[in-house]
Parts: sequence; C-alpha cells; structure tokens
Amino acid sequence: MSVAATQADEVRDKQIAKAVEALRPKLIETRRDFHMHPELSNREERTSRIVAERLRALGLDEVKTGVARHGVVALLKGGKPGAVVAYRADMDALPITEANDVAYKSTVPGVMHACGHDAHTTVALGVAEVLSGMRERIAGSVKFVFQPAEESTPPGEEGGAPLMIKEGALENPRPRAIFGLHTSPELDAGVMGYRAGPAQASADGFDITIRGKMAHAAAPHKGIDTIVVAAECVGALQTIKSRRLDTFEPIILTIGTIHGGNRQNIIADEVKLSGTVRTFSEDARTQVEKLMRGILTGITAAHGANYELDYDRGTMVVVNDPKLVANTLPTLRRVLGEEKVVEVAKRMGAEDFAFYGRVVPAFLLRLGSGNERKGVTGEAHTPRFDIDEECLAVGVKAMSATLLDFLNQHANAR
Repeated sequence: MSVAATQADEVRDKQIAKAVEALRPKLIETRRDFHMHPELSNREERTSRIVAERLRALGLDEVKTGVARHGVVALLKGGKPGAVVAYRADMDALPITEANDVAYKSTVPGVMHACGHDAHTTVALGVAEVLSGMRERIAGSVKFVFQPAEESTPPGEEGGAPLMIKEGALENPRPRAIFGLHTSPELDAGVMGYRAGPAQASADGFDITIRGKMAHAAAPHKGIDTIVVAAECVGALQTIKSRRLDTFEPIILTIGTIHGGNRQNIIADEVKLSGTVRTFSEDARTQVEKLMRGILTGITAAHGANYELDYDRGTMVVVNDPKLVANTLPTLRRVLGEEKVVEVAKRMGAEDFAFYGRVVPAFLLRLGSGNERKGVTGEAHTPRFDIDEECLAVGVKAMSATLLDFLNQHANAR
C-alpha cells in the first residue's frame, strides 16, 4: 500500500472514530430501547418499524419493509460508482424470562434479548448513520439487511435468512459479499474474533414419538412400556457419537424434552422426545439421521413398540470465506489494534447467516461483549445474558471501516 493510501486510511479512520464517539449515547439509548421491548421470531413489528423510520430519516435509498414478514432492506448509495457490499443484522428475541436487575430490563413477560440481537440491530443502525454522513466519498453502495426470525420460526411458518433470500434480499442489486457480527460474552468488549472456513455448526431438530400399549402398573406384561423403551433409546442414541462415527468428527446429539405418561400406576402407551443434532459436515449430518432411524427401529421392534421420527434439517454450517477473511483482517487490526483481533475456535452454536454464504462470500465476526469486572458474564440463551455496552461503539467503528475498505478494494467493479 502506498504512503498516500495509508495516510488516507488514517484520516478516514479518525473521522469514523469521531463520528462513533458522538453517537455513543444514542447507541446505548437505542440498544436499551430494543432490549426493553423484545419481540419473538416473525413478530418483530415494533423493531422493524423503528429500523425503517431510522433508515428513512438518514436518507437511505429504497427502504423496503415487509421482506420475509418483518425484514427491512435498504440501500445506501455512495457518491461514486462502485461495487455493492451487504451488512446483515438480526432482530428477534427469545422466549426467556430475564433475571437481570437493570434499568433496561425487558418489559415483556417471558421474552428477552438473550442473544444480543438488540446489539446487532443497534450496531447496524450506527453503521448506517456513520456511513450516511460520508456518502459522497463512498465508491459503491452498502445494502443493509435487517433480518427477522434468526432464532427459528414458529411451527408452520417460513422465515429467517432462507425467506429473506427467497424474497430477494440479496438481489437488485446483488452484493459481492456480506458481513455480519454476533456478540460473544466469552470475549471482552473491545475484542473482535474471527475464524476462516467452517466456523459454526449446522443445527437440525427432531421429534420422536414412541407408541406401545397401555396397561395397569401391576400387570406390565400386558402392556408395552414406552417409558422403558424411550429410556433405552436415549442411551443408545448417544452411542452415535461415542461408538458409531469418527471420534474426531464434531457432533452433538441432544435430547431436550421427554413427555410421557399420565398417572403413576399406568403403563404409558406413548412417549414424545425432541432434540437437536449439530455437526460440521453434510456427510456426518446424513449419517446421524440414518443411524438414528436404525437405532430407533431396532429398540422399538425388540419391545414390540413402534416409532415415528420427524427429522428437520435446519441451519447449515456457517462458512466464512477464507479470502474475504484474509482481506478483512488488516482493516480490523488497523482500526482496533493487533492485540484486539483474535482467532476463535469453532462453535457448536448455529446461525442462519450460513444461508447467505451459499449465495455470496460471507464473513460473520465475533464481537466481544463480556466484562468480568463489571459482572457481564452471562451466557447466550440464558436469563442472565447481558452485554458490556462498550462493544456497541467498537462494532460500529470496526464494521464501518470494514465495509468502506471492501468497497475501496473493489472500486473498479460493477
């Protein structure tokens, strides 16, 4: 890189930092407002309305609402011709009762932002505001994708990234790449994590119904005890990981629920189980489903019972494009500091950002959001989850520079 280009980057980075610092109070206020008013998947009406209003007020072009129910897609056109890059944020909350005693505690009973989507949406709005103030100097366009239903859709409904893509969120114009970030309480606020290649697992859901024959508990031989059958199935399913597949293959099979029986002295004629399967390869994913069916068939047949397995292939493996990661790291290190940009391990947690990466090169970053000194250590998807709000400014600063650098690298592309 030439001396002139390096100096230009430094000048621009200072401008971004100054703009972000001025936004800091607004970022905190916005995040707390979203946190206090969480909305479940495919029900993000208030959140999407606020997002659209903010984007229109910033003068963004083509603000489309109602994409994949409550998604919002907007285009920030720069003052100079160039490529298109996309930035995605998710908006939905979880059915969890918040346990934190904070001023911005959720006001919705049984619902809270326990995965940082309130922060993701806030950072994306912050990036839009920073870049809108620099639009005349931007070579190209930034497409903002605010997505509902990342946490999976209610039964019988479509949603999330697949529906956003289906309804054209990545078209007209199609970006050359898409970025996103996710809060990470295991990383301190101020730190940004990355991983090239496979970064997060696929996640499938399943429902098992085991059927037998009801009888009096005093005469179990006259019935087929589905609770005994289910107990054997639970144990045997765990051998898929420990005895049936390569021990170096990352796999988690979890039974999350068991429901059966209606009285202590009656042999239950039906038991329902549900759970998830997480893997890092399509081959392992296929093998697990096949082995599950074999195990369930054998055990139920041995007891004279029968079963149904409803196996739902959900989110794919998140694959961060290696070239995109390599080209982005110099920006992050320049803006945040060498020691603040760290490689992270693979995660068994899933993210439907994976679907965007099947359309265009994608990079999902990990935004450090924890702070042990402040007591911010709660894990995602738990009632104690929270963030160190310092991460908001860090996210806006890093992503603003990342998007601009990407457009500069592709300034001659159309």
